[in-house]
Amino acid sequence: MARLILDFPEDQYYYTTPLTVRVTDINGANHLGNDSMISMISEARARFLYEFGVAETERDGTGIIVTDLATTYRAEAHARDQLLFEVGVMDFNKYGGDITFRVTRPRDKKEITMAKSGFVFFNYKTTQVVTMPDEFRSKFPRVNWID
Repeated sequence: MARLILDFPEDQYYYTTPLTVRVTDINGANHLGNDSMISMISEARARFLYEFGVAETERDGTGIIVTDLATTYRAEAHARDQLLFEVGVMDFNKYGGDITFRVTRPRDKKEITMAKSGFVFFNYKTTQVVTMPDEFRSKFPRVNWID
């Protein structure tokens, strides 16, 4: 398999949040495990959406559903490391787009992980993909669009 390369435009980051690596996040190799990194990415995504007033699910049943996740690992992180999650959005389309993540360790400026999570708007009551709400779109005027 060809190596995955994730590189995101600097102007698409909208939010940052710190998270600390817990002892329970460490795997048998004595570093942050893949499963725990994915959980941390999910937490950063939830904080980002909350900060921008995006509910997990609206009254009409519409919410965001993750369609895929790609991650690349650049360096190890260890217990009690403070990590900075920069969160952005890009590649909007009629139904969704991508949420991007750059994870660094500020102490030594090491890049730990790059990740990209695809999403679409989904109505959980009708179990159908729906178009991106105008209210969401208007929160991110700098985002590029793809057809």
